[in-house]
Parts: sequence; C-alpha cells; structure tokens
Amino acid sequence: MSDPYESWQEEKQSAWLYRVVADCEHGTPRAALFDELAQAADDQAGIWLAAITQKGGPPPAPFHPDLRTRIVARLTRIFGPRAMRGVLAAMKVRGMVLYSHTPPHPMPLKRDDIGKRHQSGGAGNALRAGVFGVNDGLVSNAALIYGVAGAAPEPSIIVLTGVAGLLAGAFSMAAGEYVSVRSQREMFEYQIGLERDELETYPDEEAAELALIYAAKGMDPAEARRLADTLMQDPERALDTLAREELGLNPDELGSPWVAAASSFAAFSAGATLPLLPFLFGSGSVALLESVMLTALGLFAVGASMSLFTGRHALFSGLRMLAIGGAAGLATYFIGAWLGVTLG
Repeated sequence: MSDPYESWQEEKQSAWLYRVVADCEHGTPRAALFDELAQAADDQAGIWLAAITQKGGPPPAPFHPDLRTRIVARLTRIFGPRAMRGVLAAMKVRGMVLYSHTPPHPMPLKRDDIGKRHQSGGAGNALRAGVFGVNDGLVSNAALIYGVAGAAPEPSIIVLTGVAGLLAGAFSMAAGEYVSVRSQREMFEYQIGLERDELETYPDEEAAELALIYAAKGMDPAEARRLADTLMQDPERALDTLAREELGLNPDELGSPWVAAASSFAAFSAGATLPLLPFLFGSGSVALLESVMLTALGLFAVGASMSLFTGRHALFSGLRMLAIGGAAGLATYFIGAWLGVTLG
C-alpha cells in the first residue's frame, strides 16, 4: 500500500494539473471533463487525508505545486495538452488518451470486449525496430569503412576499423535501448502500481473516473457508468482497463529491457556486417567493389522493407534508401581520400 502522505500529494498534484488542462480547453467539451476529473482527484485526496487522520498522523501541509509540476503546467499552457500528453500522463493526469492522433477507440459493448483491441501490434513494432536497427548499422559502418578505405586502403586497417565500428555502434545502441526501455518500464510500473492502490482504496471513485472518460469518448453517460461498475467486479480486469483507458498503457506490452538491448545489438550488428564481409575474405579494389555491391543490395532491401510501414511503393522506397546511403558512402570515401592525401 502506498504511503498516505505521498498518495495525498499525488492526488492534489493531479487535481491542480487537471485544472490547468481545463483552462487550456476553455470553451470546449473537454474542459468540463477535466474539471470533473479535478474534483474527483480532490475527493480522492480527501480519502487519503481521512486515512492519515484515522491513524493519528499530523495533517499534511497545504498543497503547493513543486517546481517540476509548475514547469509542466507552464509548458502545457504554452504548447497545449496534446503536445504535452506524454508528460502529463507520467504526472498522473488521466484522460490523455483523448489526445491520441489515432481515431478514438470504439466503445466496448461487453466485458469480454475489453482489451481485445490491444492484443496486437507488438510484433509489428518489433519488426519496425529491427528494420531501422539494420539500417543504422548498415549506413553508419559502410560510411566509416569507405571513409577509411579512401584514406588508407591497407586491408588490416579497414578490417580493424569495420570491426571497431560494428562493436562500438552495437554496444552503444544496446546500452541506449536498455536504458530507454528500463526507464519507460519503471515509469509504467509505477503508474500501474498507483492505479492498483487506488483501485483497492476507493473503487467507486475509480469507476466514476473511468465512466467520465468513456462518456467523453461519446458513450451515453448512464451506459458508461454501468460498464465501469461492471468492470469493477473483476479487480484484475478493472486494473487492466484503467491502465489502458486512463493511462493509455498496455500492461501486456511494457517490454523487456534485456530483450530490447539484445535485439538492438543483433539488428545493428547484422547491418554493420554487410559492408565489412568482403574485407574479411579479400582485399584491394575487388573487396571494395564487392562491399559496395553488397551494401547497395542491403540498402535497397532495407528501403523496400520500410515500405511496409510507410505505405509507399517498395521500389521507390528501396531506390530512395539506396540514394541516401550511397551519397553518405561516397561522401565519406572522397573525404577520406582527400584527408589521406592532405595528411599523408
């Protein structure tokens, strides 16, 4: 169970930020929603205050937003709630799913429908990350190898440079991906933990918040409340739904930082190996020509694969990627050659 003082602070902070968002939405139907959510957060803070008093603890000091909260509020007033929805969600401001750029989700008609629309998409995201990881490794290591090949064509130097570029890039990508996913997962787990505590402490108030969000999406208010009350009869399903609808999170797809790091390492390494392979088994202009051809095929294949996500024609995407990667390789080769002559 959360510390009552911390939970009281969280709810008062949420209420304060809800009113900031409501001010930004002045004159729109969303303003009324966030005003109601602010009142609900104040009511929930009152429940935590009562718990503190019941235990004989001293009442908390009057709420004053801290520096972080004031900065978020200021940025929200400048850029608007839509642009700040990710930060606001991390600050325990519910309902940010309303600012999604995607069309509103259809309302579930029965309990078994809850969560079905969230059960796919993870594989597509992993494939997209893999394609872009291969592309990063291919372009960066090819440019590095060709730059060195232009300046110093000795095979041992080229191989050493290619291996160093592969390892440095792969470990850098893996470390960055691990930190990113670990931080995101910790934030998600913290938010879901808070939601679990609130669900146990005041389920009726949580049902009311969920009903408000469903009503804001277009559901009849009475039907929204009926559905929310039905969901609360199953605590695990209720927590899953609250995480999705209030926080915009999918508890089933928080992601493993180790898997993300390993996948990033493997994808980058696969791409970075292509321009290096010919130099491992040959040398001179023949190896350079083979590397260029292999890199060109890889660039075209990666570009064509990207058409799966962009919707553009595969041939166009492949040729565009070939042109971009080829320009980078040529530029670094000629710069390397110039530096080799100048410094040599």
